[in-house]
Amino acid sequence: MREKPVNLNKALESFSDTWSPRIVTKVNDYDVRIAHVEGEHVWHKHEETDEFFLVLEGHFDIAIKEGEGEKVVHMSEGDTYVVPRGTFHKPSSDGASILMFEPTGTKSTGDEYEGSLPDNIESTTGHLLD
Repeated sequence: MREKPVNLNKALESFSDTWSPRIVTKVNDYDVRIAHVEGEHVWHKHEETDEFFLVLEGHFDIAIKEGEGEKVVHMSEGDTYVVPRGTFHKPSSDGASILMFEPTGTKSTGDEYEGSLPDNIESTTGHLLD
């Protein structure tokens, strides 16, 4: 646990890679993560946990599989959304910064993902913020 406050704007300025979340702090057994996002992620799901998103800057979309179809949740700065556990989803953005709450150890590509990972997508449990 950090002894000093973390300024999210400065934290976001400290790295530029996308789809590579940084762990800002912990709350109980959860990581508070921030990330820059651009382009498309992969379809994936988290079997045991919901996934909380807060858009800090820009626009962020989450495609969600529902039965035989899909819906897209469009989010702008200040919007939050929770993807329910076990739901296949695919985030995408034309460039944004987001904050997420996830149980410590949760992979960014979920417990299961479709296809192969593109070079710009890292399967990680997060990196500690410098």
